[in-house]
Amino acid sequence: MRFVWAVLAFVLAAVLIGTGIAQRTIFLGPKDVTAELSVKAPQAFTVIDSAVLRAHPGEQTLVAHGDGTIFVAQARTADLEAWLSDTSYNRITLAKDGTATTSKLVEPTAKNEDGKDVQRDPAGSDLWLDSFTDKNSLVDRMQVPEGVSVLLASDGKAEAPSDVAVKWPLDTATPWAGPLMVAGGIFLLLGLVLYVLAIRHSRRGRGPRRKAPPPLPVTEPIDVADRAAIDSAPEGAAAPDAEPATDATGSRTQPEPDPAASQDGAVRERRATMPKRRRALLLIPAVGVTAALLSGCTPDIWPHPAASPTPTPTETQAVEAGQQAPAVTEAQAARILESISGTLADADKNLDAAKAETRLEGSALEARKTAYAVHKSVADFALPATIPADKVKILVPQAYDSWPRTVLMLVEHGSNDKVAPLIMTMTQADPWSNYKISHVAEMQASAKLPNMAPAWLGAKLTPPDSPFLVVPPDELASEFANVIDQGDKSEFYDKFDKSALAFAKSVQDSRATVVQALKDANADTTSTLAFAAKAGTEAPVSMSSIDSGAIVSVTVDDSQTIKPTSADAVIKLDKNPSAKALTGVDQSAAGFVSVYGVQLFFAVPAQGSDAKITLLAASQQLQSVTEIK
Repeated sequence: MRFVWAVLAFVLAAVLIGTGIAQRTIFLGPKDVTAELSVKAPQAFTVIDSAVLRAHPGEQTLVAHGDGTIFVAQARTADLEAWLSDTSYNRITLAKDGTATTSKLVEPTAKNEDGKDVQRDPAGSDLWLDSFTDKNSLVDRMQVPEGVSVLLASDGKAEAPSDVAVKWPLDTATPWAGPLMVAGGIFLLLGLVLYVLAIRHSRRGRGPRRKAPPPLPVTEPIDVADRAAIDSAPEGAAAPDAEPATDATGSRTQPEPDPAASQDGAVRERRATMPKRRRALLLIPAVGVTAALLSGCTPDIWPHPAASPTPTPTETQAVEAGQQAPAVTEAQAARILESISGTLADADKNLDAAKAETRLEGSALEARKTAYAVHKSVADFALPATIPADKVKILVPQAYDSWPRTVLMLVEHGSNDKVAPLIMTMTQADPWSNYKISHVAEMQASAKLPNMAPAWLGAKLTPPDSPFLVVPPDELASEFANVIDQGDKSEFYDKFDKSALAFAKSVQDSRATVVQALKDANADTTSTLAFAAKAGTEAPVSMSSIDSGAIVSVTVDDSQTIKPTSADAVIKLDKNPSAKALTGVDQSAAGFVSVYGVQLFFAVPAQGSDAKITLLAASQQLQSVTEIK
């Protein structure tokens, strides 16, 4: 019966191990599913719809082959449609049955005056969430969320690649393969043990093999004289010890060992050790088979119990109904900042105002243009602060689906704590334009930003004439300019906090220094000097905060006008090389007007709040010097 159980164990082991191996070999399905994407007539651009990319769960792998440059970009579907609104393109969508793809030609909704499609290179656009470029073939692994589509193109002129496929991974895990093979190994070991026990039982059932008794010793006659002595000995007395026999010469000899007895003992010793050896030798193949089966194990062959995540308290922000998407993502903002930083660094190196204009506008652009013009003649004239690309500390994108779009950003200079962080606003005018910085200033040492919406949510722009702030954004610059001119006599003086008033005082002190220098040169009797601050021509940018307040960026123009007091007097620029470089003259009988652009960022509280307007950042740069005509 033991042999029957051993055979059953071997059969079960073979079935279990074979089933486990079969699950990882002949029964294992394909590792991925592939969809070939085709178009009827190739165009310069092809859009792969979000539904196509999300037709199967898991990571998507886009494979494209073509001649020359292959460009792939990810963007929100609505943004792609806006970017392609003035050109024709192919759009690949999911069929109604959800199992196939269809392609259709989309005509432009806004054509040029000549009626032709716009040929535009998609590379380098700030609109893309991510982009990749390669030659002749491209493989891009992506995890596209809902509402995000993919643009496929070349250089905007050549046809987009038409040999395109999308792959999705399939779940090839066989969680029972490992347990089945382990169970098979256990039954294999059990079968070997039962087999050994069956053999031992069979051998014991045959009975022991008895040997014939040895022959009786040869009897010899006893002398009659000795018989009388034996009979007279008392009963129980010990027999005298036998003495060793003597040979013919009279010497003693030792008894010889029995060869049959020695051979029988050796056989019994070998039989005692053989079962242990056999059991060890029989276990070796079982252990080896199990180890061989499990040597190539991967996590896919074992069951994975679903882990229950431990909830952690996190701060949440309510999403309003109809909330629009933020203008940029954090990764997108970091890439845009890196591009801006590189462009401006190259522009600063070559004093290239045209290149700077591709990433700057408004007072930020005018300050750099002026600095470039002066620096060409005055080598020690300082350029505006560089834009770092090290770390975006705070990102507040506008939650807006249309254009123009605005982003507020606080950027640090890496680990250098000695350089003040920069706060800036940048705007994208339309889908085809890149972001340009309009306001930028250095943070004040003690400034603290109000609570702003997280980057994934975005914030709304406060209207310039909003009555919900203590001061409407379009009146903030003029009121602070009045404080600069009037000081504590200004009617708006009490609206601003100590940091703002301290900055206004510093501007007044710099004016006093200029007046004193004029007196020291004995020119105060032949010339007059006037100062005036007014709101700049740029519209303010106001980003709402969580507490219903806003961060408002404005520009104040601080002008300095010097004129001669008589017709015989002239204003010379001998000690003002920057003015000389900008005007191209050495003196003037009419005088000069110098304008300094002051870029300011304020935290403006909501209407009804007792808090005052706080100055967050400020930067002052020479904007222009003109001769009075």
